[in-house]
Amino acid sequence: MFSRAYRTAVTLTPILWITVFLLVPYLLMFCYSFWSVSASQTIVRSWNFDNYGQLVTIPVYWQTLLRSMWIAARVTVFSLLLGYPLAYFLSFYAGIRKDLYYQLVIIPLWVSYLVRAYAWKTILGSDGVLNTLLQYAHLTQHPLDFLLYSPFAVVLTLTHIYTPFMFLPVYASLEHIPRNLVEASHDLGASPFQTFWRVVLPLSIPGVLAGATFSFVLSLGDFLAPLLLGGPSGIMISNIVVSLFGAAYNWPLGAAISLCMLILVVGLLRISERLEKKWSFS
Repeated sequence: MFSRAYRTAVTLTPILWITVFLLVPYLLMFCYSFWSVSASQTIVRSWNFDNYGQLVTIPVYWQTLLRSMWIAARVTVFSLLLGYPLAYFLSFYAGIRKDLYYQLVIIPLWVSYLVRAYAWKTILGSDGVLNTLLQYAHLTQHPLDFLLYSPFAVVLTLTHIYTPFMFLPVYASLEHIPRNLVEASHDLGASPFQTFWRVVLPLSIPGVLAGATFSFVLSLGDFLAPLLLGGPSGIMISNIVVSLFGAAYNWPLGAAISLCMLILVVGLLRISERLEKKWSFS
């Protein structure tokens, strides 16, 4: 239907955009990861593997990466525990108010990330809403220090921020489940729990995998929530990358860490894609 010139003109712009703003920066990051920084804070373009050696030999880097993955895993689990029941209720029991409830769930996405993060900082602070309420109810005699500037605060904030990203693919997956399969399960004498366990849950696994991938990857790369609420014990690997590219001016080491994170994320996406194809249904 369209000429070759038209197809070339249509595809050339996105290809150039991806090349200039995605592939070229990745190539530069790859090159920087093999360079070094001299004592005079200048980039030395001599190819070596010293930056990757530091990632293995200096414990703070791989320990922070493991802590970041542990925080992201907890955020993923809590987002699933919150998002799946909510998506299940909206899909099967919300009735005529489904659209209203759906809008209420995605409204937090309209609010700025910083506003939500600072809101939790206000709630969890020593003089914040939660500590004030606990002391007013005589449940505590003094403010609880672990609520803010701790991994707990980071996990709580990221769970609140990324639960909608878990909810949306799960809800879409549940909406595409043929209702006649659920009715057939009931007609064959299955209980509601058996229907959920043997019909609904297996068919919604692709949505769960997509939501888990969103939650884990976005949490792993987050640096604002740990910066605002994490404190020394809640620092994540992205905060180290920001520090290396900023105050430390060690771009090669920051590029090496970024490249390792990129490889990790791409590997997770590949695994998630394979699992989704395995569990998908026509």
